[in-house]
Amino acid sequence: MVLANLIRRNMSQSIVAKLINNAETAEKRLTELRNKLEDIKKFKLEEKIKDLNKENAILAAKVENAKAELIRLETLNGKKQYPIPGKTTTTVSQAETAPIRVEAQEKPVSNKKEKKEKEVKKTKEKPTESNDAVDVRKLDFRIGKIIEINKHPDADSLYVEKIDCGETNPRTVVSGLVNHVPIEEMKDRIVMVLCNLKPVKMRGVTSEAMVMCASSPEKVEVLIPPSEAIPGDLVTCEGYPREPEAQLNPKKKIFETCAPDLKTNDDKVACYKGSPLVIPGKGPVVAPTLKGVSVK
Repeated sequence: MVLANLIRRNMSQSIVAKLINNAETAEKRLTELRNKLEDIKKFKLEEKIKDLNKENAILAAKVENAKAELIRLETLNGKKQYPIPGKTTTTVSQAETAPIRVEAQEKPVSNKKEKKEKEVKKTKEKPTESNDAVDVRKLDFRIGKIIEINKHPDADSLYVEKIDCGETNPRTVVSGLVNHVPIEEMKDRIVMVLCNLKPVKMRGVTSEAMVMCASSPEKVEVLIPPSEAIPGDLVTCEGYPREPEAQLNPKKKIFETCAPDLKTNDDKVACYKGSPLVIPGKGPVVAPTLKGVSVK
């Protein structure tokens, strides 16, 4: 009888010990699972934050592009642009900043000679506006995508490209790049394009823009926009708010005046007088390898 009681007691203790051990093991596993769940939550949260930051950057770039396009359209319609204090790349139009005022009505001038002299005086006293400056702000640099390319039928050194610049119709562009860039590397390529050159015929084909390249006597490279660039993106230059001419007048030689100051820097970034050419929110335009050479 005593022996049976001892056996039962030992069995009970063994079962209790086993249950306690199982409980401890289960608690450890639950703790591990909780930790893993927290890690997963943290990882997912970080992923979500990254996605949101990326979306915000894209939206910010779209806003900057919209602002730049608005400024361009206002400039083309004769509205003067004024820089906002403390900012170098953003401008506001005359319509946004001009105060409402009531001017006293000028007394009519009966003498025609006096009236003419008054008009001449006003003309002489008129200050020179910022949009009269001849610099990179007059150049309409945009991002385009080559959607079709062929060799020029009458010129062995020329390509004829169709480039989507974010407009209703693609532009026809003639480029002298046959001896520098294989046609396979040009297909479907994202490029920076000068869009407000006066269209000109090149061996019978009208060219409506120019593909911008880094160029040395030994080598020519097509410039590379940032990876997120899309057709129609506007290229800006810090310190020179965009005021592009609708079409450059060849007699004014605006591009020829700007050309000596368009160069790549030591980081291969395309610049005007040392200020990088960039797409707001997306990054700079760069050359594949060439440093300190002309951009043309």
